[in-house]
Amino acid sequence: MFEGEDFCSGHYSCYVRDGRGYTAQRCAAFKFARHFCKMTYLINSAPVIHRSRSAGCSTKCVARTTSERKESVRDPIDPQEVFDHIKDINDPEHPYSLEQLDVVSQTRVHVDDVSNRICVSFTPTVPHCSMATLIGLSIRVKLLRVLPRRMKIDISISPGSHSSELAVNKQLNDKERVAAALENANLLEKVNLCLKGQTAM
Repeated sequence: MFEGEDFCSGHYSCYVRDGRGYTAQRCAAFKFARHFCKMTYLINSAPVIHRSRSAGCSTKCVARTTSERKESVRDPIDPQEVFDHIKDINDPEHPYSLEQLDVVSQTRVHVDDVSNRICVSFTPTVPHCSMATLIGLSIRVKLLRVLPRRMKIDISISPGSHSSELAVNKQLNDKERVAAALENANLLEKVNLCLKGQTAM
């Protein structure tokens, strides 16, 4: 399980139930955090499932992954295409897509093709979700892999939807932190599981 406030510091957080409810504790080792948190509880044990509003991936979405990403031809990018790429990413702890959990939606995707900029905001299912950084990282990695390199990608948590919104947003848009995180084999494995439609737990 990947959790915590800083995915490059080597420290991870997990929520632990005590007499007062759930409190955050720091786990110094990734292996320990993974084992310990697996043995406690799901962060959101009863998520609300939404009906998928779209089916499959658009022809344009599929075509770009094989040809236009090479940037030999400039073809405009729109919010629908970006959403098509990220809607089927799996939630880290539940067998549902980010679209089904309403973590992402097309209305929260903004594209300025002229300025080569894409902004995606996502909404964790609970305000204390310790999977928020992993979800955001999965979205970023997916878009980096399929969109033209000319696009600058900003990933953020929807305002007011998470208790550590500012800290998570800073991590997700720090190139050095993202690059270092992706050098972590354990973390990269979890990102790839989410991108393949599997849980990372």
